[in-house]
Order: sequence, then structure tokens, then C-alpha cells
Amino acid sequence: MTTTSVTSPITSTPTSTSSSSSSSSSGSLSSSTGSTLAGNFQTFLTLLTTQLQNQNPLDPLDTNQFTQQLVQFAGVEQQLKTNDELSSLVSLQQTAQSTQALGFVGKTATVDGSTTALTSGTATWNLGVPTNSQVNISITNSTGQTVYSNNYSVQAGSNQAFTWDGKGNDGTQWPDGKYTLTATAADPTTGNSVAVSTQIKGVVSSVDLTQSPPLLSINGQTYTVSQIKSITS
Repeated sequence: MTTTSVTSPITSTPTSTSSSSSSSSSGSLSSSTGSTLAGNFQTFLTLLTTQLQNQNPLDPLDTNQFTQQLVQFAGVEQQLKTNDELSSLVSLQQTAQSTQALGFVGKTATVDGSTTALTSGTATWNLGVPTNSQVNISITNSTGQTVYSNNYSVQAGSNQAFTWDGKGNDGTQWPDGKYTLTATAADPTTGNSVAVSTQIKGVVSSVDLTQSPPLLSINGQTYTVSQIKSITS
């Protein structure tokens, strides 16, 4: 295994090196809470009317107490109405999420992730490195077998494209399919570990609206709208 100096974009081919400056989920109201509140509302109304019907005509209910009870009655009623409105807002939000998700179909999206597709001998990931680092790249296939690994000297920067040509360390050309990249980095001076973020790019092929929030299918993997970092035509 060798160490090479890289300039953007990062590539796995030996002749090209690189270095340069890469659920939300909507809630829902508890039906049991709403039922309990509605039950309390009906119980309160029954007690209030029963109390009025059976009070002593010679010693009627104190006006202040009656007013307080009416205020409580109105408060419970308002809470029920508020819950109904919140339920409507949640429903509208879910509809908006579905509409937004459908608009992404056929477009190229960048999302947080480490698994992408090797197509026609090319697979690309975006790396984000906060400081100048020595980065070890390891790529595995769908069975977990390591098919490629190498070290790169990478300068600090985000959205640094790492392109793999599908060839293993022994020159074997691996078939198209899903491959996962793992990147570990260390500061070349102190040796301290450096966090590396990975993102993948792919076309949104479909949207599953039966899930909440909706799930977008990209390169055979599913993602929520909140995981999307950017969209291109």
C-alpha cells in the first residue's frame, strides 16, 4: 500500500491524484389523549348540568363559583378545538412533504451516505475533511469484501470528489453494483483522528409515499427529504 499526494478531485486511478479545498419526521396527535380530553369534557358538562338541576333554590350556587366553572368549561372546549386544528396542520404538513418528494423524481440528489453504485466502471463519493489529513480509503462490495484500499494526503475542504474506477489493488476490474466507502483520517503532525464525512450522489428513481416521512430511492438505498443536501437537474 502506498501514500500519494492528492489534488481535487480525488481519484483511485494511479495516474491521477488529488487534494483541494463533502427521521424530520412529522409528528401526530395522540388519539388516546384526544379521547381522554373529550371524555373529561363530557363528564364536566354532565356534572355541571346535574349540579344546576339539583341545587337548593333557597341556596343557589355562588356566582363566583359558577363563573369559574364556566371558564373551565370554555377552556376544555377550546383545548379540544386546538387539538383538531393541530391534527389538520399535521395532515397538511404530510401532504406538503409528499408533494415535495414527488418533485425530486428524476433529479440528481446529493445525500449523506457511504454506499453508491459502480456504473460502467465509475463510482463517486464526496468527502468532507476539516483539516489537512492523511486519509485511508477502503471500499467494500455488497458482501463486505474489501476490494480496494489506499492512503491519500488530503487538504482540508468539503465536497471533495473521490472517484473509483472499479479496479482492485491487484488490477482486477470489479463488476457494476453497490459499493461502500469507509474513510478514516489522521492529522499527519499529531496523529490525532480526524472525522471524515461522506456523501453520495444519484438519481432519485422513485418515492415511497406509504411511509411517513416519504422515502426517496437513490442507487437502491432509501433516504428522507431531510437527508438531501442538494438537488441538480
